Amino acid sequence: MPRLSDKSLLAIAAVVDVALHARGAPVAAKALAARHQLPPRHLEPVLQSLVHAGVLKGVRGPRGGYELARERRRITVAEVVRVVEAEAGEAMAAFPPIVIDIVQPAVAEAERAFENALDEITIETLCRAAAQNTLRRGLPEGIDFTI
Repeated sequence: MPRLSDKSLLAIAAVVDVALHARGAPVAAKALAARHQLPPRHLEPVLQSLVHAGVLKGVRGPRGGYELARERRRITVAEVVRVVEAEAGEAMAAFPPIVIDIVQPAVAEAERAFENALDEITIETLCRAAAQNTLRRGLPEGIDFTI
């Protein structure tokens, strides 16, 4: 069964968190890290990768932080995972030949099917699920669009 890395799960959670909390003001990395009980230095590289990929937008300054770069219905979970896993893929050369030549090709088709399924899940879908969950308590309802 394909399993997302902990880093991918963290990245998805961070994007959903930003989508839920960045209503009119960017989400500070410290606040985001505190909600996920992580040290900010652990989360910052993931956030920066998402900024470079155009998933998040970084806002500088004393009231800076992160906000979505696009509407949440236009960001898929697969896109977030691809950003994070691309960095992990760079270390692939360190694996022995049996992993590269035998194991990886054997699971590639299943990974493609899994990625296609993740392409169907948007950040909007996850935000709607959060709205029905207790995670959403106290968050303002709002329209999701940017100008």
